[in-house]
Amino acid sequence: MKRLFLVMVIFAFLVPAAGGDDFYNSQLNKGIQNSDSYAYLLMGKADQNTKDALNILNQARIYSPDLPSIHFNLARKSFSLFGFGFGLGPGSRPGSGLLESVDHLVDGFNAYSRNFWWSFTLSGAFYFSFLLSCILSYAVLIAVRLPLDIPLITHDLQESPERALGLIILMLLSIISPLCLLAVILLLIGLYMRKTDRNVVYVFLIFLLFLPLLVATASMYISVPASGTIKAVVQTNELKGNDYAVANLGKSTGDTERFSYALALKREGFYREAISIYAELSAKAPDARVLVNLGNCYVGLYNFDEKNKSNLDDAVKYYNQAISARPLTSAYYNLSQVERELLEFAKGAEYFRAALNSDRAAVTRYRSISDRQVNRFVIDEMLSISEQWEYATRKAKRGYTFGLTILPPPIISLIAAALLAVFFILPDRLGHIAYRCRKCGNVLCNHCERELVIGQICSQCYGSLLKLAELDVKERVARILSIYDAQNKRRDILKVLSFILPGTSHIYAGKILFGLLMLWPFLFCLVFPFVSAFFFPGSILIKHTVVSLAMAVLAFFIYGISNSITRRGIAKGWL
Repeated sequence: MKRLFLVMVIFAFLVPAAGGDDFYNSQLNKGIQNSDSYAYLLMGKADQNTKDALNILNQARIYSPDLPSIHFNLARKSFSLFGFGFGLGPGSRPGSGLLESVDHLVDGFNAYSRNFWWSFTLSGAFYFSFLLSCILSYAVLIAVRLPLDIPLITHDLQESPERALGLIILMLLSIISPLCLLAVILLLIGLYMRKTDRNVVYVFLIFLLFLPLLVATASMYISVPASGTIKAVVQTNELKGNDYAVANLGKSTGDTERFSYALALKREGFYREAISIYAELSAKAPDARVLVNLGNCYVGLYNFDEKNKSNLDDAVKYYNQAISARPLTSAYYNLSQVERELLEFAKGAEYFRAALNSDRAAVTRYRSISDRQVNRFVIDEMLSISEQWEYATRKAKRGYTFGLTILPPPIISLIAAALLAVFFILPDRLGHIAYRCRKCGNVLCNHCERELVIGQICSQCYGSLLKLAELDVKERVARILSIYDAQNKRRDILKVLSFILPGTSHIYAGKILFGLLMLWPFLFCLVFPFVSAFFFPGSILIKHTVVSLAMAVLAFFIYGISNSITRRGIAKGWL
């Protein structure tokens, strides 16, 4: 909060004293249509001035229409469920505040599709929440099941000491990585799961199999925000500024960086330098967008000076070349502007109609900022949001391992493949494994249990419950009471677990797959607000508060549904 306040204070001193309108026009004259810092300053002012908050926020939306937080703030300020929206005025219809709030929410989520950093950090928050929730889910599964299954493992080792060698080999593999440790423990306790529940082990091993790809993607989300080059490209192509690109992209050799550098130079008035770069790019691979921007540079050389009007002929030439390559709306619109400047009004009207037929909404945006200034008279072509994503993912570094392994991730994949094969073969090769009596919970197995066992019930419970004549009354009653106590203790544990984490009661009861399918979505929703708050510390201004709130509500809903299902299952006795 202190850093945010400091940013706003510093920016307040940088805003021209002449007022917001002059500042807005000066930014448009430099090709800047998203002044995020000033918009944040206005949002802070709206929080202090509640009576005029909506007007201030609407002004902020003009300064930065692609900033999602403005729309979300507008939704919050205008929200009213039954009555009038806050600040909407006395003429508002009942319920209009709710409708306006929903409209602003929709606009906010639409703005994500136009804002690289907001969409990038949101995607990263979802991705890391997915990874962390998966790992946490399996850690919880192990924490719940391991105390129950250790006696079974011990019993089998006592019955078959030769199995200890396999256990030692598995434990040595677990030293390589914390994820390998989880995999080894899951493999061991997976032997005592039902056949359907063993799928949770297969899923985790497949997760490890794709670890190199998962780690590379995570590295991309970490490295991209730290790249000054990517920041410069994004800032220029999202109409947020030119200075960073001019300062950082001059020595870059890639086509994307050169295109963005020339765009920043053109907007700052260095037309001949920009022409040189665009001509170089056009010679390598003719591109309609490069040709449009090249024509715009010649409009800049004209700069509404009659002595330089010959430059407009060059601009028309490049616009026509662009239309021949790909009929862009901007090319038609720019031609209409330039032809009118050349007093060719009929041609100008014809090209303007062509622009409207191509994309009326885009023309409306162009006209909303139109003025006799180079960066507003004609429209530049930029990289789309999808191209910025493609560029960022291509340039990202992918060398992080996050301390998950002391060996390269491909080695973990090989280990996971081996463990998959072992787990697929092992249950059939073991012959016999220990299990628990369904009534009293005692450990037994078919190898050491000599009497007939029905439905995984030990001989003592079988005799006390079914062979009534073979046991003394006192002995039978004592055994029935001990079974009753064991069942009560089990139900108490299930009830406690149902209030701690969704799905853990089912995991404890042996319904592991169903329990994990309850546990993972809850942890995903629970983890997301924390990940989104700390995922991108480089920008204190990006806050996915609305999404985090929605995820918290969904987590609460999952918790309630899970608790209800679990309590009903305990009451009916099928847990």
